[in-house]
Amino acid sequence: MSRQTRHPMLAAVLLSASLVLTGAPKSANADETTETAIETAVAATSSGAASGTAGTAPTARMVKECKPGIGCVTNLPLPRYVSLKGDQGNARRGPGLTHRIDWVFTRPGMPLRVTAEYENWRRVEDQDGAGGWVHYALLSGVRSVLITTDMAEFRDAPRADARVSAQAEMGVVARILQCDADWCRISSGGERGWVPKTAIWGVDAGETIE
Repeated sequence: MSRQTRHPMLAAVLLSASLVLTGAPKSANADETTETAIETAVAATSSGAASGTAGTAPTARMVKECKPGIGCVTNLPLPRYVSLKGDQGNARRGPGLTHRIDWVFTRPGMPLRVTAEYENWRRVEDQDGAGGWVHYALLSGVRSVLITTDMAEFRDAPRADARVSAQAEMGVVARILQCDADWCRISSGGERGWVPKTAIWGVDAGETIE
């Protein structure tokens, strides 16, 4: 995982994206069984779950009552970013277990963008816009980012002239520690540093995180 950086003056740690890139579609199998069991168990114990409603699309009345840019269920901003809680998450065509699985996310901790809410379900998408409806129990509020440029440089301060302490390959998932308007301090593989927002996906321009 570590090797000498290509920077002529500095020794840096190279963070590698050892897992495959964002989840690829696959057919139903044994992995899906575990995922569906989680969805079913949580849905069964949710006070708001009612027979015959989980698999239906949001009604016009519900959509009409929603405030622009605010989730009807959580009252949190839309869109917003979350992360994948476990090793995999099934993205379904609609908000319910009766809907087919169109996509499977397979990167633990990967950032996802929430674009809609319905009862216990959140419509999410990855960097490429792929996704679907995922049960909220499979998502986490812990913020993360995806490195989107090759050999992104981790710097000691949020400045372009600050010392480079590490580099990360495209596709690496990193946890957000702090963000100002233009830079984020992130952590991955034991390394920490400041990276410009132009080199990552999972945080909005101008968004600050303490």
